[in-house]
Amino acid sequence: MKFTKPHTLQDIAEIIGCSFVGASDFPVYGMNEIHVVTEGDIVFVDHPKYYEKALQSAATIVLINKEVDCPEGKALLISDDPFRDFNKLTNHFKPFTAANVSISESATIGEGTIIQPNCFIGHNVTIGKNCILHANVTVYDNCMIGDNVIIQAGTILGADAFYYKKRETGFDQLLSGGRVVIENNVGIGALCTIDKGVTGDTTIGEGTKIDNQVHVGHDTVIGKKCLIAAQTGIAGCVVIEDEVTLWGQVGTTSGITIGRKAVVLGQTGVTKSVEGGKTYFGTPIEESREKLKQLANIKRIPELLKKS
Repeated sequence: MKFTKPHTLQDIAEIIGCSFVGASDFPVYGMNEIHVVTEGDIVFVDHPKYYEKALQSAATIVLINKEVDCPEGKALLISDDPFRDFNKLTNHFKPFTAANVSISESATIGEGTIIQPNCFIGHNVTIGKNCILHANVTVYDNCMIGDNVIIQAGTILGADAFYYKKRETGFDQLLSGGRVVIENNVGIGALCTIDKGVTGDTTIGEGTKIDNQVHVGHDTVIGKKCLIAAQTGIAGCVVIEDEVTLWGQVGTTSGITIGRKAVVLGQTGVTKSVEGGKTYFGTPIEESREKLKQLANIKRIPELLKKS
């Protein structure tokens, strides 16, 4: 998430009430999770296991819960609770604004687009030309939808990320300040849920077609001309490259990549990154031919036991 204007390190420290290491006028341009940070961004880290990764990331401002040596060219924000203070920044720069109408006056809707009854279109939403949003579609604030997009009834774009920190008192949610971006010529089935990014974009690439009851987690990027069948669950921060096919009830773990033109057969659990151009099956995931050989051999076990 980039800010609408640059801020200084001192500005940010005053917002969250913490000390800092670095020049008071050190420039701050935005805030992001570690997998999408760029120069000028704030990244937060609250566990020693990840200190080095955060300090050596592309982020130039690190919100951290210990005063450590600051890498050259970077700055630190020292906080007793970086998770809490990252949320403070999200609330400051992307506060929730309640709606009082079904289609926000700040929404932009292109020529030829049809919005069926009982849809909700939030603040600062952009919808392109010649789209159809069927009844009861919900589009949260700041989402972007391209041209010629069809969204079937009951689908929800832009709900919060499923991202929590366990405390003694329960679970604290990491607030979501990102967006959902749907590119041109996408088709989305009924009762799908596509969560917005925590700080970046959850993206569905041009020409991709999604069946009913599919869930897409926060910050996931789905490429162009993919096919995703019903009841598939895609976790957060997944990269699905172009022309991938996921058949029904596929589930993925977070933070993996599925390579271009891969085919994942039904009910497979994608437990790791996989190369493109191959067909996969099973849990844990393997190339389908190998997995099917294993299953055939398992069927032979009773026969082999009788012979032994």
